[in-house]
Amino acid sequence: MKTSLLKFFCLFVVLLFLQGCTIAQRVVRIDSNKEISKIYVLKNDKVLMEGFHPELISQLNALGFETETYSGDVPTAATYYINYTANWKWELAMYLEYFKAAVYEQGSESGFAKLLGEVEYDATNGGGNFDKFGDTADKIKPLLQELFAKVKRKQ
Repeated sequence: MKTSLLKFFCLFVVLLFLQGCTIAQRVVRIDSNKEISKIYVLKNDKVLMEGFHPELISQLNALGFETETYSGDVPTAATYYINYTANWKWELAMYLEYFKAAVYEQGSESGFAKLLGEVEYDATNGGGNFDKFGDTADKIKPLLQELFAKVKRKQ
């Protein structure tokens, strides 16, 4: 009786631990009626991983978009722009713990920017999930592909 109770308790603890080892990914796609050729990308100086901004630019270019980096206020010429944040964590190795990016369209009628779509990668509850380790580029690429999947590229 004690042995089976101990086995049950151990199984319960393992299942409880594994439940908390999730990596959440969320994508709100941009509508298919959008036609975008150029995206302005905010250079977020609070993101302390040196190669991240160039990687994001590279991936947007690979998806067929012209990009331009800006700092400070959104340029008046920017019809579409993207803001992002990203954090890394050290646990046996450095890994992307959190990434969020949002794409906006400057509003000509209302004067306010309109959120078109966003992505989020969240490994803060990754715990024992070893999928959290690996190349940052491989983590954000499928999210960006899905975000822009329905967008037409202007030529």
